Amino acid sequence: MSSHEQNTTSYEQTFQQLKEKLIELFELEESELVADARLYQDLDIDSIDTVDLMVELKKHMGKDLSPKLFKDARTIDDVVQIIVAM
Repeated sequence: MSSHEQNTTSYEQTFQQLKEKLIELFELEESELVADARLYQDLDIDSIDTVDLMVELKKHMGKDLSPKLFKDARTIDDVVQIIVAM
């Protein structure tokens, strides 16, 4: 598998895991969860919700996710890109 294929697979897997957590934690509809959905404006996820999400993702993915890393994340894609880059 090429590096690009691994990155694409990792992105898709991370995106799917993030969507599952957003649905579970915030009772969002899957149809709302597109890459360019804005966390606060479109999904009504505030900073406290983001911390809760990071705690859950850390448990689920086994990565050390600090909420500070996500302070500039504005969209679902931003969050996925940060996680994949770790």
